[in-house]
Amino acid sequence: MTDHNKMVVDMHCDTISALYWKRKKGCVEHLSSNSLSVDLHKMQAGGYALQNFAVFVDMERVDDPLDTALGMISLYHQEVGSCHGEIATALSWADICRNQEQGRISALLTMEEGGILKGSLMNLEKLYRLGVRMIGLSWNHPNEIGFPNLQKDRYGNPLFTMRSDEGLTEFGLEVVREAQRLGMIVDVSHLSDGGFWDVVQHTEQPFVASHSNAQAVCGVCRNLTDEMIRALADKGGVMGINLCEDFLCTENKRGPGMLLDAVIRHIRHIIQVGGEDCCGLGSDLDGIEGNRDIRTAGDMVRLSERLEREGFLPRQIDKICKGNVLRVYRDILGT
Repeated sequence: MTDHNKMVVDMHCDTISALYWKRKKGCVEHLSSNSLSVDLHKMQAGGYALQNFAVFVDMERVDDPLDTALGMISLYHQEVGSCHGEIATALSWADICRNQEQGRISALLTMEEGGILKGSLMNLEKLYRLGVRMIGLSWNHPNEIGFPNLQKDRYGNPLFTMRSDEGLTEFGLEVVREAQRLGMIVDVSHLSDGGFWDVVQHTEQPFVASHSNAQAVCGVCRNLTDEMIRALADKGGVMGINLCEDFLCTENKRGPGMLLDAVIRHIRHIIQVGGEDCCGLGSDLDGIEGNRDIRTAGDMVRLSERLEREGFLPRQIDKICKGNVLRVYRDILGT
C-alpha cells in the first residue's frame, strides 16, 4: 500500500490572491482556516508536503499590477508567519528539506502574470528578494513579455480552441535569461504556443507548466499539445494537472466521479507521451470555480488512492504526486 502521508506537492493555487481580494471587500479570512479550498488544516488533511502560492494579478482589474502584487506578497508573509510554524516559506531546496525534517508544510511563493514586472528586470530581482521563486510569464492578456494562448473574437468573446503562434518579445527573452540566472523557475502555463517554443529554445534549465493538462484529451488552448509535452520532458521539466473542469473534459462527461476519471486519462496520456518523469500536480484551487470530485486540498488524498486502484506503481504515484516537481525544485532552487 502507498503511504499517503506528505504525498502532495501542488504547483499552483490562487489562495493568497483570493484572501487579498476578500480583505479589500472587508471580509478578513486567514491561511490557517478559511472558507476557501486551501488552508492549513485542509492541507494537513490532504497530506501536503508543499504548496505553491501564486501572486495572481488580473491587469484589467487593477491600476498598478506591481503595487497590487506587493500587497499580496506582504499578505502572504503575514499569513504564513501566523501559522505557528506548521507551514514555512521555502526559498531553497535546503529549506524544503529542513521543513520536511521538522514536519512542516513548505510554502513556495510564485507569480502569475508577467505584467507585474512592468517591463523592468529590476522588478524581477526585487520580487526574487521578496521570496518569489517561480514566474508565470503570462495570464490571459498580452504583456511586455509576450502573449497568452487565449484569443478573442471581435466582440471580446474567448476562443477556447484557437492557439497563438506569437512569441516572446525581446524583453521576454531577457526575463527568461535573468530568471535562470537568479534561480527562479520559468512557468509557461497560459503562454502562447510561440512563447512556449521560445522558452524551449532559450532555456538551459528545466521549466514547468504549473497548471496545464493534455490538449489531446481535452482540446482547449490552455492545454499542452503532445509535441509540447515531449519538449517539456526532454528539458527535464514537469507539468501540473489542473483540476479546472473546463480543462479536463467536455460538459457531457462531468457527472459524479467522472472528473477523477478525466484526471486519470490526462495522467495516462502525459506519461504515454512524455514519460513518467514529467507529470505532477497543479490544482489551480481557489482560482477555479471548483472540481466536484476534489473540492478542497483535504480531498487530494482521493487522487493518490485512485491512482493506486488504477494500477499505477508506488514509484509512479510518488513521482506524480510530489517527486517530479521536487526534482525540478532541487535542480533549480539550489541550497
